[in-house]
Amino acid sequence: MPMKAKTAKEAKRLEDIPNVGKSIANDLRSMDIFEPKQLIGKDPYALYDRLGVIMGVRNDPCVCDTMIAAVRFMEGSEALPWWHYTAERKKHFR
Repeated sequence: MPMKAKTAKEAKRLEDIPNVGKSIANDLRSMDIFEPKQLIGKDPYALYDRLGVIMGVRNDPCVCDTMIAAVRFMEGSEALPWWHYTAERKKHFR
């Protein structure tokens, strides 16, 4: 398994982003996001909502957590596991 990027600058492919595997990378591509740097400045909650519209289903909330983790990482935060953002997501959707 390839190593994940330690910094945003090292992420050349979506799959290089910590927490992003093949499935989430494909979800991002379905939203016309093909390069990690395209996540900079994106609203992870809007991405989660848009993905639900595209797929025609409400995705598991952990997908939202993963979107938050990916955006935050690309904006300069340290690589944290997706579940680190669960409390933030729960607060957001109250």
